Amino acid sequence: MNNHQDTICAISTAQGGAIGVIRVSGSEAIAITSKIFVPLNNIPLEERKAYTLIFGKIMGDNNEMIDEVLVSLFRAPHSYTGEDAVEISCHGSTYILQQIMQRLIHEGCRMAKPGEYTQRAFLNGKMDLSQAEAVADLIASSSAATHRLAMNQMRGGFSKELSALRDKLLHLTSLMELELDFSDHEELEFADRSELQSIADEIEHLISKLTDSFSIGNAIKNGIPVAIIGETNAGKSTLLNALLNEEKAIVSDIHGTTRDVIEDTINIQGITFRFIDTAGIRETSDTIESIGIKRTFEKLEQANIVLWMIDGKDNKNICTLKEELLPLCKGKQLIILFNKTDLLNEQQRAALTSSLSDIDAPQLFISAKSGKGLSSLENKLVETAHIPEISQNDIIVTNVRHYEALTLALSAIHRVQEGLTYNLSGDFISQDLRECIHHLSDIAGEVTTDSVLENIFKHFCIGK
Repeated sequence: MNNHQDTICAISTAQGGAIGVIRVSGSEAIAITSKIFVPLNNIPLEERKAYTLIFGKIMGDNNEMIDEVLVSLFRAPHSYTGEDAVEISCHGSTYILQQIMQRLIHEGCRMAKPGEYTQRAFLNGKMDLSQAEAVADLIASSSAATHRLAMNQMRGGFSKELSALRDKLLHLTSLMELELDFSDHEELEFADRSELQSIADEIEHLISKLTDSFSIGNAIKNGIPVAIIGETNAGKSTLLNALLNEEKAIVSDIHGTTRDVIEDTINIQGITFRFIDTAGIRETSDTIESIGIKRTFEKLEQANIVLWMIDGKDNKNICTLKEELLPLCKGKQLIILFNKTDLLNEQQRAALTSSLSDIDAPQLFISAKSGKGLSSLENKLVETAHIPEISQNDIIVTNVRHYEALTLALSAIHRVQEGLTYNLSGDFISQDLRECIHHLSDIAGEVTTDSVLENIFKHFCIGK
């Protein structure tokens, strides 16, 4: 467990840049930095005002200069962590950064653990837990949509929504408690059951809206899974390589080359898609290839969108494969791709279209090898994804922990609604109300344990 009384330090910039930044935070941050830093005008850091930049030198223990640096000074509580803090900007040399780190540790700092700066910011009330988690999402954002969602959450958009929900729940709870306290005074009525039911219905609607948004939020954050399936040598690996613009998968005329699942992501028009190239489907006695085909069907279950690739020149098994694949594609968005169609005439194309005319799915003619038709495929993928335009003010749940807590809160408010409908005792209803508040408070970190906190912040990068 972290000792939050220690003064910590860490390199906060990526390796190899021209500039490196070391963050120091804790009650002794300024004093420790002063021991290794000589300002140009010799005025000690302790005597400087907050929010100032000081130029000077970092000195080694042999009194040799390590580097000329800029020191940024912050005083509690007006810093990222809420503690006294210093940021040392130096040249980005790995040697220089390590030398400065060694000097700081020698003078009393401890190396920060992953996420410890943001964890201290949460513990010191600079942000709630959902905002702290958004910091990691902001760093990992890879598209405009993920950036907007993380920025909104970090700025407190989700927190305000939760706060408004808790206020409504507390109001409902107070009415229930008053009803219990004065249950023996029939002449007093603080709220009839219809009013309580109306408030509970409003709360249920708001929680349901947040819970339902997770399917979109999860797709935006982690990428929409797209499985590329079909027979061997249909061109699945060629398509994956063409979409990624790199040789990710082995391409060969030999059947059964792809024996395992290959995955990678690509950003198309601001939406992240997670493509899954699967082993070709065919009858085989090869044990390894059979395992790959089994994994194909497992990945098919996980996909939101299925690209069924058909070799336009060799499609004799199309009807057999249709009977096998269609039941597995129920509830998924299916797109049929006729590949190698640059080698087909109009009559052959018409025959292909007709053979699958009974399937309610778009059909595209492409050539994965030449790239023909890929732009049409990309447009169809974006259209099929059904991702709405995201603004920075949209409240969309992207975090699994938040989704699980909201699901539990939703179950609790459903029990409240049922209790009101069937006129159950206020004791039972109040218990469910308190449980709903508990789960919403868990998202903001108001009732979170140390073990949960450590599990959350250990996934952060060091220096953040």
